[in-house]
Amino acid sequence: MKHYDVAIIGGGQAALSVAYFLRRTKRSFIILDSETAPGAAWRHTWPSLKLFSPASWSSLAGWPMPSPKDSYPSAADVVSYFAQYEQRYALDVQRPHRVNSVAQAEEGGFTVQADGLALHCHAVVSATGTWSKPFIPAYPQADVFQGTQVHSAHYGGAEPYIGKQVLVVGGGNSGAQIHAELSEVCESTWVTPEPPNFVPDDVDGRVLFQRATERWMAQQEGRTVEPTGGFGDVVMVESVKAARTRGVLHAVRPFASFTPDGVVWPDGQTSPVDAVVWCTGFRPALDHLRALDVVDHSGRVAVQETRSIAQPHLWLVGYGEWTGMASATLIGVMRTARATAEQIDTSLTR
Repeated sequence: MKHYDVAIIGGGQAALSVAYFLRRTKRSFIILDSETAPGAAWRHTWPSLKLFSPASWSSLAGWPMPSPKDSYPSAADVVSYFAQYEQRYALDVQRPHRVNSVAQAEEGGFTVQADGLALHCHAVVSATGTWSKPFIPAYPQADVFQGTQVHSAHYGGAEPYIGKQVLVVGGGNSGAQIHAELSEVCESTWVTPEPPNFVPDDVDGRVLFQRATERWMAQQEGRTVEPTGGFGDVVMVESVKAARTRGVLHAVRPFASFTPDGVVWPDGQTSPVDAVVWCTGFRPALDHLRALDVVDHSGRVAVQETRSIAQPHLWLVGYGEWTGMASATLIGVMRTARATAEQIDTSLTR
């Protein structure tokens, strides 16, 4: 069985960022990715997806993402960037190896069991993200609905929905962008828990990240900052602006239940529905950590910064705010990745 100082589980921005900073140490490490090629979850997004920050604000540590000529980067641009990033820094990425279990080894450290591979290591960085755990809320009578249901994780574009009655459920940027796309080819209704918050046209991910950083710094200093928009607010990318121009960028509150061929609204009225696209978020993909008994009832791991409290040689990076401010974003993960790599190096020196 091969041995490494550190095993990094995952192949997305969090895994690559931690690997970049571990390169600066003398620690041996391996990246285990379940995908067949670079790109992680970005390989599976819908074709028209656009980032809401320019390439210069969507880059990993060390090397900026090449800028598209006429728009913000697409998912395909991110996939290409990840592939070049791995090559540029000669990262040891082994794929496809889906990690099934991380367990404590009798001799100390961890045994990592993956499809077609097993290894021993002193430290584990879990950076599997959330894409493989799409969340769909429970709705009354959902089991009787005979139409199509798909989560945004598996939405492949508008073509299958041409001419149909479609509900897009979810108030974030994915809901806005998918509704904007579908509204061009079908009768799309956007369903959100609350009225969506739209940021001004001249505000994009750069401003949102700066505001998030200001709030984070204020918290560290014991100050309070008035909230002025966050990553859940809808950024006015071109497709969303076009939907506004067409007069279709509006949302309704949730329906009450399903029927075999549609939904019932709170006032008792019914609507025929052919398909529902759920843009309702994700949960952390942490099944591989079950043997360590660290995953709590909420599906998370108790951490101090990114370090597991119960397993001090386990770190979790890139899952959202609970593992660091903006840590689930391309540029935001840099801060926690750097701190994690430094902490790992220090802990293995003792």
